[in-house]
Amino acid sequence: MNRIYLDNAATTPVSQQVLDKMLPYFRQEYGNASSIYQTGREARKAVDTARRQAAAAINAKVQEVYFTAGGSESDNWAIKGAAFALASKGNHIITTSVEHHAVLHTCQWLEKQGFDVTYLPVDEYGRVTAAQVEQAINDKTILITIMAANNEIGTLMPIAEIAKVAKEHKVLFHTDAVQCMGAVPVDVTQWGVDMLSLSAHKFHGPKGVGLLYIRSGVKIDSLIHGGAQERGKRAGTENLPGIVGFGEATELASSKQQENARRLTLLRDELIEGLLRTIPHVRLNGHPTERLPGNVNVSIQYIEGEAMLLRLDMAGIAASSGSACTSGSLDPSHVLLAIGLPHEIAHGSLRFSLSDESTQQDIDEVLKTLPGIVKTLRDMSPIFPEKEV
Repeated sequence: MNRIYLDNAATTPVSQQVLDKMLPYFRQEYGNASSIYQTGREARKAVDTARRQAAAAINAKVQEVYFTAGGSESDNWAIKGAAFALASKGNHIITTSVEHHAVLHTCQWLEKQGFDVTYLPVDEYGRVTAAQVEQAINDKTILITIMAANNEIGTLMPIAEIAKVAKEHKVLFHTDAVQCMGAVPVDVTQWGVDMLSLSAHKFHGPKGVGLLYIRSGVKIDSLIHGGAQERGKRAGTENLPGIVGFGEATELASSKQQENARRLTLLRDELIEGLLRTIPHVRLNGHPTERLPGNVNVSIQYIEGEAMLLRLDMAGIAASSGSACTSGSLDPSHVLLAIGLPHEIAHGSLRFSLSDESTQQDIDEVLKTLPGIVKTLRDMSPIFPEKEV
């Protein structure tokens, strides 16, 4: 059976070009980048090259790029680091109700340490406005952390507008842009953010390596203490193959972004239109146009998302019902609840997320397969009002 993978928001396959670039750094070029002899110097050179690639991809200065173990660490470092560094100035943090749990749980932990957190509500599409953010700022606000694109429903936030408000009020602004690289242009200068998180495995790089951009002049506390790696900011021997892969993946993703976005937007819209046309009682979640090119999130009433996922899996199609980080939870998505969906509809959600490896045939197969699955499950459902008799 040919398998169709449409869960790229959870993770992506490592591209062959990235893998080829990484392989020598597992055996031949295995040095510790902190060592001063030749093997170490070669490793340092590879890290420096990757840092330049990553900086160029997001329009940052090389010295503003710090490698981490992934998006969750980058989010934790940005939020905790800023909170504790600025605690003498204030204790108020602003975020939204639809953030990734790497942000939400970090903010909840900080509340236990005496910080005050405002969780802004979102509209029916999952967006906040710059005006909402400005209203929430008070004289103790030290940090705003709002994602650039939602990992579940794909909605894009007005990051540049929010950054402008933050700058006017002299408040640090961090954005989780983990879903953005290769999908939309990521430009820290145009956006005007102070900190930004990325994770390589979301754009055909390896798992276990991420990036935190910290604008020059921004002082935050370190999250991991020990050695002098990452210019004394983040201790631990560098993940050399991972960092090499990160650099290559960012260069590839940014160079192909416009072309891939155009193609994926067409496939995305075709899938959305097809699902709404062929299956009754379906609603699109997220903004209809201001969304990631490869994100399709729908709620299909009267049946559960998990049942659909299992039957799609048996048909060789991999999708999800929300965030991969909460897939073990029986609770409905906090994002879908935040946009106003009742529990019973939120439970019937599916997320299809495309990558540059997704094809027209993948979309055709979903549109051919899913309507039959829905009909079968609805025929079995005691709450479906339109069963044939």
